[in-house]
Amino acid sequence: MKRKFFSAAVALMIACSLTLSSCIGSFGLTNKVLDWNGQLGNKFVNEVVFIAFWILPVYELSALADILVVNSIEFWSGNNPVACNKVVDGEDARYEIISNPEGYIVKNMDDNTEIKFNFDEVDNSWSVEANGEEYKFMKYIDDNNVEMITPDGSFEKVELSAAGVYAYQQIAAGNMYANR
Repeated sequence: MKRKFFSAAVALMIACSLTLSSCIGSFGLTNKVLDWNGQLGNKFVNEVVFIAFWILPVYELSALADILVVNSIEFWSGNNPVACNKVVDGEDARYEIISNPEGYIVKNMDDNTEIKFNFDEVDNSWSVEANGEEYKFMKYIDDNNVEMITPDGSFEKVELSAAGVYAYQQIAAGNMYANR
């Protein structure tokens, strides 16, 4: 019985890979599961959950669902059915946060204005776009450092640690108080 099920599963996977070969997709469901695991706690907890999810087969099933269903829907419709758009109530308006391949769009639902946060894979940087103008504000240097924009428009190397973030906060706060 197990052998027949395994053979049928392999035949199904081969048939799907032949018919859906041009549909790469973004693997939104699998990435959501991986992201969720990454937010659980320290690296030891993440590793234990990661191994457990391979054993249980959570990752295998989410990847299979992505391959057979979600990525096909994304390919044919242009929309990822797993994409998470969120609505947030601010003090002055309601905002919709929309995930897209370039980054995120924050849309004011009251006046339909948008601010885009775009990631550039070529130079590994984030920028903000509003009113047709785009400004780079962060660039990854390596796993431990980024370049961040300062209040005067220059860029400062910031270490990705508590001390580095604190130093960057002091740069930003110092300039705020100096202009008063």
